[in-house]
Amino acid sequence: MALIIKNREIVEDNWQVVRADENGALPDLAALPAGKILVPLAFWQARRDALTAARGKDELGVWLAPDSEPAELAADFDKLALIAVDFPVFRDGRGYSSARLLRERFGYKGELRAIGDVLRDQLRFYERCGFDSYALRADKDLNDALKAFTEFTVQYQGAFDEPSPLFRRRHAQAAA
Repeated sequence: MALIIKNREIVEDNWQVVRADENGALPDLAALPAGKILVPLAFWQARRDALTAARGKDELGVWLAPDSEPAELAADFDKLALIAVDFPVFRDGRGYSSARLLRERFGYKGELRAIGDVLRDQLRFYERCGFDSYALRADKDLNDALKAFTEFTVQYQGAFDEPSPLFRRRHAQAAA
């Protein structure tokens, strides 16, 4: 079974990502794998009722492509155990915005996972945007990747994990 990083620990990944085939076709409901599945947003929108009838919330997740609109999923948070954001290439940063929107604007509290071309050097940035689990590329060392979370001890900018920028935090300390 594959391994991922979740809440800064290496754990087994029991989710299967459902993707379109080389022709762009998605599988039929009957052809979906057993167990926990992550389906693309378009598949979820087309088959939401059938998926929720066939599987419980604990077995359903949706992944967003870089051009997906997170707002389209906001009404369905209670039907999903996991939302993933796909990073097809490491230089495509649109998923960072999707994560912040899901957490800050739409109030998503569940597991938020980065999938695709996920690399060690980006883990701290993902976490600062609200991700709490990471499916790194298969060729990357998870034990080495864990070090990325502690390499920097001070963050200058405000983000999901620390809304106040450094100058405001220092000002508050000086005033106390």
